[in-house]
Amino acid sequence: MSRTGRNHKTNAPKNLNFAVVICSSSRHQKLNTGKNVIDQSGDLIVETLRQHGHSVTYRTLIPDDQKLIKQCIKKALSSSAVDVVVTCGGTGISPTDVTIEGVQPLLEKEINGFGEVFRALSYKQIGSAVILSRALAGVSHGKALFCMPGSPKAVSLCLEEIILPEVGHIIKHARGK
Repeated sequence: MSRTGRNHKTNAPKNLNFAVVICSSSRHQKLNTGKNVIDQSGDLIVETLRQHGHSVTYRTLIPDDQKLIKQCIKKALSSSAVDVVVTCGGTGISPTDVTIEGVQPLLEKEINGFGEVFRALSYKQIGSAVILSRALAGVSHGKALFCMPGSPKAVSLCLEEIILPEVGHIIKHARGK
């Protein structure tokens, strides 16, 4: 890493506030009917963030609905209690996978490398099926946004290998500091 890169990371914020948005129609339907909902990936996100010194100030489970996703992300972006928004699920290629479509129009700048690196690392684990995985990152309103697939393995990979090592650095630049 260059000296400039090291300086940027050194001076980047270390403890951030996250909003966690789980996009899953099936889990949302269970929740609405009063059934017990197991959200393994959502729990993994929260646990991992906390283990790394971050806070989760907002967590929700919503259905795969582009309009609702957009509303939820706008709410998180407008909150002073949120530095980073992560979504989980709804990133595949089926007709109901609309998380990317809901989030992408809200980005001021995309961070294309996030999806590229995610797929490169995932290829080692799942092979050519990785081409069906979509992942998106960007910045808006001085905040970082990440859309990751819903499987626990994908969540762990995204957080541990990509998001957590760079999120403070991204926020520093997104805020123009």
